[in-house]
Amino acid sequence: MAETSGSTAASFSGSSSAADASTSELVTRLTQQSTELIRNELRLAQAEMTEKAKHAGVGAGLFGGAGLVALYGVGALIATVILVLSLLMPAWLSALIVTVVLFAIAGVVALMGKKQVTQATPAAPRHTIESVKQDVDTIKKGGGHT
Repeated sequence: MAETSGSTAASFSGSSSAADASTSELVTRLTQQSTELIRNELRLAQAEMTEKAKHAGVGAGLFGGAGLVALYGVGALIATVILVLSLLMPAWLSALIVTVVLFAIAGVVALMGKKQVTQATPAAPRHTIESVKQDVDTIKKGGGHT
């Protein structure tokens, strides 16, 4: 993209000297060169944003892959806990205990999530609506002069 900027700079110098050109020619040249400069800068910005978007997409994909591998790691950890407990009790009982604990954790997290969602509804900004209503009432009563 540096070539684009170089060609733009070269076109600003022009082939004829500024002293020989009339004012209208100079204004026309300025308009054309300004338009060309803006277009070149927009192309440069577009290319830069495209490159950044590609990196962001690859990064998001890598984060997704890391999350998947971490999920497998959690599964292996759970299997390890079951195997360790199976040394102390029958394997089916250790698997049952781990399953019950996992469902209990899932239930607690679900309840916490439900509480957060309940606090977010209704989606209307209640405090702002009340404030606007008060402002309207104040204006209706005469601008709030005391």
